[in-house]
Amino acid sequence: MRSPLAPAAFAVFAAVLRDGSGMSLREHKTYLLRARLAPIQRRLGLPDLEALARLLAQTAQTELAREVTEAMTTNESLFFRDGASFAHLFDHGLPRIHAARPDAAAPIRIWSAGVSSGQEAYSLAMIATGPPRSACRRAIRIVATDIARAPLAQARAGRYSDFEVSRGLPAHFQARFFFRDGQRWFVRPELKAPISFREHNLLDSASPLGQFDVVFCRNVLIYLDPAARRLVLDNIAAGLSPDGLLYLGGGESLKGITDRFVALPGEHGVFTQHGG
Repeated sequence: MRSPLAPAAFAVFAAVLRDGSGMSLREHKTYLLRARLAPIQRRLGLPDLEALARLLAQTAQTELAREVTEAMTTNESLFFRDGASFAHLFDHGLPRIHAARPDAAAPIRIWSAGVSSGQEAYSLAMIATGPPRSACRRAIRIVATDIARAPLAQARAGRYSDFEVSRGLPAHFQARFFFRDGQRWFVRPELKAPISFREHNLLDSASPLGQFDVVFCRNVLIYLDPAARRLVLDNIAAGLSPDGLLYLGGGESLKGITDRFVALPGEHGVFTQHGG
């Protein structure tokens, strides 16, 4: 039976994650530290996590801190996860934004925040090229961001296993937008075209990304401490058009966190800014 992690080591990891991503690390999650940081520990030839924590506590360990943060990031993703969000966007969100924008030549800009390995961004692109409706015929531009580099590299490559394409991807979309090469499925260039994948920390200002009409930031806030949640939502608000839409995960609430957003009447997980 493994000995418990020393409190001083736990405190180092918790501080690294909080400062690097706003992630809240609870003591009962020590098993995640052992599972996800073991490869880093072995690569560095360290005897245990306490030694890794001591190394992190030293100065000029910013790259190691980032590696630890990325390893602890949850990268669970699948196509069309929480289908209610996509249904609302297609049936109500896009038509609403389209009607509010008199210049039909201007694209609708969508931010997929915390995109992980890319399934959400590609799902959004598939929605945008769906059956011919006025909103869907309008050009869509998607900026997909994540803090973790390895999943983001997979997203850029548009490369998925049989298991990954079996999770939520309708057969007609798979036939239309994917092709098989060896043991992997790849996204066709036309689906990649409207998407830009970028490294971005949600704790940082969103201004370099531009202004958006729609933001998907689902199943991200639940991993952050309250102060980080407020900061992320402030950054999203600054990058979202006054009448734009914010989609959160089904289990996420803004109650007691911010008054920048208000839920759309009758909707769950869809928000607009106060006065929008």
